[in-house]
Amino acid sequence: MIIGRIHGKCVGGGVGLAAAVDYAIGVEGADVKLSELAVGIGPFVVGPAVERRIGASAFSHLSIDATMWRSSDWAKRKNLYAEMHSSKEAMDESIFRLANQLAHSSPEAMAELKKIFWKGTEDWDNLLCKRAEISGRLVLSNFTKEAIVKFKSKTQAS
Repeated sequence: MIIGRIHGKCVGGGVGLAAAVDYAIGVEGADVKLSELAVGIGPFVVGPAVERRIGASAFSHLSIDATMWRSSDWAKRKNLYAEMHSSKEAMDESIFRLANQLAHSSPEAMAELKKIFWKGTEDWDNLLCKRAEISGRLVLSNFTKEAIVKFKSKTQAS
């Protein structure tokens, strides 16, 4: 089993990683955003994992409103995070507890559980390649090139 430790703002691929772990534990302030549409692409590659974890409706909200941060509480309510803690220390205690419990669990039982958890993802190798093709095509568009230049100049001015 893979435990995710989310302790800072989580954007784009970070949201995808949080969705792809078996059990994500976050700390307050670990807000989330899928910003890809704001620069002319979309969360095509991370989308399947995020949608699987939080559902189509919440995924569409994150994808469409690409400049708005959603709170860590929102992420917990949408099941991106299994647990939410008020401090890194409390989060780390919970991670240690769970990791210790899993270390003493049956590897065979955990492997069988993972098969159940990930049922329906057998075609993801092909799906992710198709999604990466879409991203690759869009990232080369004039819109995206201009959006990235604007983003870079904004961050450099800050």
